Amino acid sequence: MLAPRLFTTSLVNRVHHLGLRWMSVRPPAASPPSEGEPPVVSRKKVSIQRLQQLRNQGTPITMLTAYDYFTARQCETGDVDICLVGDSLAQVCLGYDSTTRLTMPEMLHHVKAVSRGLKTPFLVADMPFGSYHSSVGDAIRNAVQLMQEGGAEGVKLEGGEEIVPIVKALTTIGIPVMAHIGLLPQRHAALSGYRVQGRDAHTAHRVVRSAEALQDAGAFAMVLEAIPHALASYITARKVDIPTIGIGAGGGTSGQVLVWDDAMGTWEGHKAKFVRRFADVGRISREGVSAYAEAVRAHKFPDAEKEGYGMTEEEWSRFMELEGPGISGA
Repeated sequence: MLAPRLFTTSLVNRVHHLGLRWMSVRPPAASPPSEGEPPVVSRKKVSIQRLQQLRNQGTPITMLTAYDYFTARQCETGDVDICLVGDSLAQVCLGYDSTTRLTMPEMLHHVKAVSRGLKTPFLVADMPFGSYHSSVGDAIRNAVQLMQEGGAEGVKLEGGEEIVPIVKALTTIGIPVMAHIGLLPQRHAALSGYRVQGRDAHTAHRVVRSAEALQDAGAFAMVLEAIPHALASYITARKVDIPTIGIGAGGGTSGQVLVWDDAMGTWEGHKAKFVRRFADVGRISREGVSAYAEAVRAHKFPDAEKEGYGMTEEEWSRFMELEGPGISGA
């Protein structure tokens, strides 16, 4: 096993050259917890440096998607290290049939909402399909918008060696990039579906080359999606020195990520093999909606005493007088 280094040489040199600091530049305060929400335990802001420390210490990194203020608050209070506004919001929030339908304005809208609910986790935003493919200029402009207007602290790009020039351009001007290799959902049509990648020697070698090239380009971390466990562990231990975040890549990565709706049981679509549900919020919500509708139809909600507002008889009489003669009281 290779001895881990604190940071990749290329990334350190770039940061030193630009005079950047390994810390968040987002506001230090977030909105207070809502009524009934557990108090937020004081934690230090998660930075890129902190993520690297967790990787070097062998402490698993936790990453979960969020799409609005509510899910952001749950990530904040739930001790999550990285919060990802994933382009999966296209399907789980907006009802599209593919992540490729998602636009930059839609992504920006959701990043803003999540940013308002976070204080501690490191916030990463997916760059939508088409927002970084046409030119380096477009990639820079869209990434800057996600950070400047949206409040993201880094962006995530799908792709291998072919996106190295884009990653280099972004990291050179100080935009943190999380890479994403293996299964690339934005390219599901070209891949003939959502298929496990790297199962044969040739494609496994290509995944490794991509991991090394993206690290050298300055990526501070990378997602490994749907690749064999042995390959993900090999990349993590032998080929890169930056954190790897697995999804369907086994337990040998530096951390794990799941889509909120998969983990919380609110997604009714296809359930991938690597998904584990940690709650059944969907069932509870359905039961709640049904109970509400039944109570309304049965005239059991609202309760006049518990859920209503009264008016003194004296004021009601005055009101009737104001309404004029011929109006009978209630």
